[in-house]
Amino acid sequence: MKKKTILAVPSACFWSVIAVCLAGIAVGSFFDLKISEALANKTELGTIFATYSPFFAYCLFPAGGACLYTGLKKKGPALKKVGLLLAVFSWFMAVYFSNSYFSKNVRPMFGYSVEEGTAFLSSAASWLLWAVLYAWVPFAVARLLDDSDPVRLILVGAALLMICFMADVAMQWLKQVGSRPRYKYLLTLEDPASEFRNWYQMIPNLAGTNDNYMSWPSGHMSIVSVLFALPVLTDCMKNRSSRKNMIAFILVCIFILLCGYNRIHMTNHFLSDVCSGVLIVSLLTAGICTVFTNAAPEK
Repeated sequence: MKKKTILAVPSACFWSVIAVCLAGIAVGSFFDLKISEALANKTELGTIFATYSPFFAYCLFPAGGACLYTGLKKKGPALKKVGLLLAVFSWFMAVYFSNSYFSKNVRPMFGYSVEEGTAFLSSAASWLLWAVLYAWVPFAVARLLDDSDPVRLILVGAALLMICFMADVAMQWLKQVGSRPRYKYLLTLEDPASEFRNWYQMIPNLAGTNDNYMSWPSGHMSIVSVLFALPVLTDCMKNRSSRKNMIAFILVCIFILLCGYNRIHMTNHFLSDVCSGVLIVSLLTAGICTVFTNAAPEK
């Protein structure tokens, strides 16, 4: 009997992630503040990791574009042009999201200073940096893809793009619903515990544009959690195997654990924020991938 899979790995692996997230939320509901007090310690290395760790997740944008291009190319010259347009669009979206969220940390590398008025040049350099970092992804992925089932490639590519978009939309909306104070903001108060709120003590729309009240759920963790779709991508590669899918899944789990620690360590989020971000987006990723991949006709 064929073993049931979710996101191209045994279903037990996926449900283990869900169980760990639920356990983390439960623990955080009682000890969030104590855990942050014990782990918080902002460092330069932590800042660098926080800035560039979402890069790997946003690589799914151009990777999805490569899937769309490769699949549509097999459907004829006219659709090949459509695929090329989608591939360029996917690459641009990776650049756009990265620059929108992380340019404030990247631009000082290029001499950004409000006093010196270098905003335009540093902004252009930031855009160029992200453009170059993502430029190789669609070419590399396209060379590795197995194009014997173009319909499946098209559906997987569409799923990857939708996951990246939906994860961002869901997190931005939920941050407004929760409007939870960040730990780094609480540290600026004389009595941090006085304004601390658990994740379930929501005050919708309090945050507005104030980042200090956008702790729950973690946006960083929502971004990196789309990487749970990576085994679905590796399952579309040449010489694919369940072993390679499992290796991809394990690497993603390790990376997400490092990111989760970084968010608490850097005083940006509590444990329950981190686990909530992973829980919500992993479920979203599994749902979208399952719907799209099940739509592919069996060969």
